[in-house]
Formats: sequence, C-alpha cells, structure tokens
Amino acid sequence: MVAVVVFWLRDNWEVSVQNYDIRYDDKYGQLSQIDIAAEGEGYEPWVNQTLTSVNDCVVRLAVIEGELVDWHSHEHEDEFFLVLDGQLELEVEGRDPFLLGVHQGVTIPRGVVHRPRAHGRTVLLMVEPETVIPTGND
Repeated sequence: MVAVVVFWLRDNWEVSVQNYDIRYDDKYGQLSQIDIAAEGEGYEPWVNQTLTSVNDCVVRLAVIEGELVDWHSHEHEDEFFLVLDGQLELEVEGRDPFLLGVHQGVTIPRGVVHRPRAHGRTVLLMVEPETVIPTGND
C-alpha cells in the first residue's frame, strides 16, 4: 500500500508519496525555453516535476533512484519514458524487461502492468496524458 498525502500549496496541488515529491504544476508553460539538462541536475531523487503541457499531455521530468512503486498499470493512459541520465529497468508483465540507457525510450500502453526500477540515480522524461498518476491507478 502506498501512502498518499495531498495538500494545497500556492495554487498548485502537491502530492507526496513515500517521499516522492510529485509536482503537478506546469513549471514552464508554453513559449518558454527549457534547459532540460539543468532541470535534471537541479533535483535530488525522488522528484517528479511537470515541465510543460502539450495538448492534453504533459512532459514530466523525474529523478529517481532504486524502486518506488510496485507493479501497477494505468487503465486509460499510455506512458512514454526517455532516459536522459542513468539506467532504467522497466519490468513488464508477461515479457522480458526493458533496460533503458541514456537516450533510449519505450512506450508502455494503457492497461499494461509494469514496474520501473532505476539502477543508480536516473533522470528521465515522461510524456503522458495529464491524468496519469505517476504511481499508478491500479
């Protein structure tokens, strides 16, 4: 079971899940230049920051290390993972895991049960509908 604490802070929802700092606020919005490398360097593990919105999707940057969530899925949303630094293992139910290095990515389709695990400090971008709960709905 994952403990979730939700509170209102400066007009933005902030969610803390077992020390996972999930920030749903759109940090840059549109028409702003984003230095992705600087963003990745600027956080310690465990953070998930929405950087910008694209139509009904968001681009999120996560800095993780080790395992946070167990097996889960997103019933209605696909997720795209792109590793910027480090190494991410994505276990997927019923198949061999993906081992993603720098500049490698994979899309996990909606409803597919998966479990991410970072081998050391890992920085990744995720592109997903804004409705995705980073720790899974199921």
